[in-house]
Amino acid sequence: MTGTKKRQDGPGDWSGGQIAYYQARADEYDATYSTRMDMPRLAKALDSLPVGGDVLEIACGTGQWTRLLSRRARSLTALDAAPEMLRRARGRMRGTATRFIEADVFDWEPDRQYDTVFFAFWLSHVPPMEMEPFWDLLRWALMPGGRVVFLDDSPAKAAIEDRADGMPVPTVHRTLADGSRHLAVKVLRDPAELSSQLNGLDWETHVEAIDRFHLAGVARPRESA
Repeated sequence: MTGTKKRQDGPGDWSGGQIAYYQARADEYDATYSTRMDMPRLAKALDSLPVGGDVLEIACGTGQWTRLLSRRARSLTALDAAPEMLRRARGRMRGTATRFIEADVFDWEPDRQYDTVFFAFWLSHVPPMEMEPFWDLLRWALMPGGRVVFLDDSPAKAAIEDRADGMPVPTVHRTLADGSRHLAVKVLRDPAELSSQLNGLDWETHVEAIDRFHLAGVARPRESA
């Protein structure tokens, strides 16, 4: 499938810096998840969302969500840009037929279509100028009648973020266990704002709060008249 709009890096190559952060974070990523008190609530929210058929997961990380998706998917493809993350995801999914792809989604073109495209805590890493091309990519990745399903942080998380000033896109500082500091895009969108934006991009969207800090959404491409 061709025709996707290629990313033009802004100052500082925001996508490359974000990938470098997750490469460096791979060794401690699972430890972070093991201490998440909200994981049972988020997993329960996922259970209520329409995931099924042939599933593509974007930004799969170490496979924490991949293992939950695999119980409901006819086939499962998991994509991530960081090889260190994918190495752990492959280990977690050993013995399954999960297909893994190493790619920066902003430079990637799907080679097939899916019934469900899922991402957890990824949409907030998509900067404003990439929203339209990213959702165009999702449209091309979906089978007719397919849907996008996602979980993410809500604006309430801003209170605990270390915002980076003077950046060309909304960005936060992240500090790892070894003391190294990194930058990551972080755009916190509330349900009403996100629904309105996606409606303007010709998506039928339902976004709702899971709790104070998290939201869930389902989106389908609007059919042409």
